[in-house]
Amino acid sequence: MGNTFGHIFTLTTFGESHGEAIGGVVDGFPAGIDIDVDFVQRELDRRRPGQSHISTSRRESDRVELLSGVFEGKSTGCPIGFIVRNENQRSADYEEMRHVLRPSHADFTYQAKYGVRDYRGGGRSSARVTIARVVAGALAKLALKRLGVSIQAYTSQIGDIALDGDYTQFDLSLTETNPVRCPEPEKARQMEELVAQVKAEGDTLGGCITCVAKGCPVGVGEPEFDKLHARLAYAMLGINAAKGFEIGSGFASASQRGSAANDLFGKGFTTKTNHCGGIQGGISNGQDIYFRVAFKPVPTILQAQPTLDVDGNETILKARGRHDPCVVPRAVPIVEAMTAMVLLDQILLQKTVTI
Repeated sequence: MGNTFGHIFTLTTFGESHGEAIGGVVDGFPAGIDIDVDFVQRELDRRRPGQSHISTSRRESDRVELLSGVFEGKSTGCPIGFIVRNENQRSADYEEMRHVLRPSHADFTYQAKYGVRDYRGGGRSSARVTIARVVAGALAKLALKRLGVSIQAYTSQIGDIALDGDYTQFDLSLTETNPVRCPEPEKARQMEELVAQVKAEGDTLGGCITCVAKGCPVGVGEPEFDKLHARLAYAMLGINAAKGFEIGSGFASASQRGSAANDLFGKGFTTKTNHCGGIQGGISNGQDIYFRVAFKPVPTILQAQPTLDVDGNETILKARGRHDPCVVPRAVPIVEAMTAMVLLDQILLQKTVTI
């Protein structure tokens, strides 16, 4: 049913935006890993709503409750169950959407597939469900830390404002110093102003997130259908509102010649360039893994739009409720979480690395 992610390290999620809670079960997690609950909570805090003037005003504490699989601060190797309770639902804001289909949202497809849908905040299709991914990703980060693997994502574009150059040209430690999570202060200021302006207009924006994984061992990934970059693309495109994925030079490679695009070897089997994004033949080569994910504008806008009701009749919808004018800043920890889950799962598949 598409509710479980991973091969060995797996996450099964449950919950809806306006239900009692969002939760999940992590299985296949190695035993003996120190579980820093404060770290897991900090990762959730990076995703939670209401954290700045340019995000949704929905207020949620998003406190994680670990229910199993942890004893005296360490993982036991048993399934780790957890929940995060919903506290600040305003379901009445969505009453007029009971019979109306929001353009570019999942309303029509859920109705067509299941014959029933939870219209309150999108139900299962809401980005609030990504809470479970952030918890599982935080756990995966704790395991990867033992191997010296680190993951850092940041906002590289919002609307038509984009960073010039690749990740090596920025101080990524500045990412968390501003609401848009951009490591270049002047571009961050411009992005923040743009999001605030568009929010005031009742409209929304898209953008891009760049992610960098350092320290991944050589040889991670499978050579055919489970190529490492294919697993990363699968994970990223499963995030709400994600519309595009490129790794390394990505689409720019289409206009290059091989003589320019090839990553020539240096000493110690390193490469002098990293156009491939740290993956060759679907397998990690020990260089930094880096990629970009494109996100569309949030489809729920606070402007009147023509649409259809569930019976196919034309109508006008002006949505109410609390919505992000741009999902990109809050999606940064989600991209990191999914990257951590993919890398840990693929490393465990190797069966040659002791954590």
